[in-house]
Amino acid sequence: MTQCIEIYWTSGSIDEARKVCRYLVQEKLVACAQIVPWIESIYRWNGQVETTQESKVTLKTDLKHFESIKKVIKDNSTYQVPEIIYQHISGGDAEYLKWLQEEVMVQGAYDDSKGD
Repeated sequence: MTQCIEIYWTSGSIDEARKVCRYLVQEKLVACAQIVPWIESIYRWNGQVETTQESKVTLKTDLKHFESIKKVIKDNSTYQVPEIIYQHISGGDAEYLKWLQEEVMVQGAYDDSKGD
């Protein structure tokens, strides 16, 4: 049984987000990637309050792909500890969810050389 999820990732730049998202869609690891090009984050890092301009990404996929997606993001992220979290999609339009499942049905094969 498929378990649709949304993954949330904060990228250090729009270029980084576009590169990773295009790869994930091409490899059928995600059905859809949405990029909000600019957000401002205020957070504590190494004991200091930081303010950073980032890009926010939402990825639609199946839970079975989460570990592969996480690896692609970590291998291509400029952040030491990137935000990578997910939530289960518990409902929605049946046609959309069917499309999502069909798009990620074929297991993508992550190859370290392709994500660079």
